[in-house]
Amino acid sequence: MATIALDAMGGDNAPRETLRGAISAADRGVDVVLVGNTPVLERLLDEFGADLPIVHAPETIAMGEDPAVAVRSKRDASVTVAARLVASGDAVGMVSAGSTGAAIAAAAIVIGRVRGVARPAIATIFPMGSPTVVLDSGANIEVKPEHLGQFAVMGSVLARVYLGVERPRVGLLNIGEEAGKGREFEKVAYEHLAAMDAIEFVGNVEGRDLGTDAADVIVTDGFTGNVLLKVAEGTAVMIGRQVMNSLGENASDPAYQQALAAVTPRLMALRNRLEPEAYGGAHLVGANGTVVIAHGSSSRIAVANAIVMAAEGAEQGLVSMIEEGLGGASG
Repeated sequence: MATIALDAMGGDNAPRETLRGAISAADRGVDVVLVGNTPVLERLLDEFGADLPIVHAPETIAMGEDPAVAVRSKRDASVTVAARLVASGDAVGMVSAGSTGAAIAAAAIVIGRVRGVARPAIATIFPMGSPTVVLDSGANIEVKPEHLGQFAVMGSVLARVYLGVERPRVGLLNIGEEAGKGREFEKVAYEHLAAMDAIEFVGNVEGRDLGTDAADVIVTDGFTGNVLLKVAEGTAVMIGRQVMNSLGENASDPAYQQALAAVTPRLMALRNRLEPEAYGGAHLVGANGTVVIAHGSSSRIAVANAIVMAAEGAEQGLVSMIEEGLGGASG
């Protein structure tokens, strides 16, 4: 499988959980290179009885640091070194659960963009209901209509690779379904997307359409997309907790216990499907290498899945497919 560089020092639970995730991904056939403080990582590998290659990176970038400044000044930071491995060809992709801004900056400054890409975007696969690719979900707070056109092409590639949709349907996130809805930005973006032959544009979609099979890809600016996904994830967690709390109300009733035993497997399957760890992270599409950004609070399961996701994207030729798609896009 492809070689993936892991920012082993990035994330709330690093490096212990990131290492456990790396070991799990390696067991699943991915060639993982750990990037971080060698003495620290060697002690943990010893403790876990594992052996993975390490590239020394003694510095880290804190969440509060200016991402672009830190990437340029801290050449030995783990996320910067991981990006350098991708740029040099020693790895085909990288994964980081550290500062999202630092990962984006490292990708932009060190790895660079795919030819023709104006703005790389974070593309998140939302797993509830009918899986949907949402972008941008945090990289670009403000965008232009033509940027959304590129997001649509890149999101469509992701939907083909990971969701198996041959001709992904693209929707523009708006406050109503009608073509004239929204601010001037959405109205212009609608016309721009409708004129593109390279995508299957289905018009406006609303926040309630997330996961309803209204579209396979939803495009919007990074501010709106991030809020949409955070609200959806929070709502899913809240509903899950309410359901589990209600299940315990009649725990002493034998008939209830029998019914609970029958329904629990289905509830657990639903919970696993809604779990953010299922995919492990989000692709930074448009970077000239496979870059996956994981949640800061990622567990070993999420880290492992993010690494596997990056490896699968690299093996499928995600970057070259995006470049080809943008090359054939009109507008």
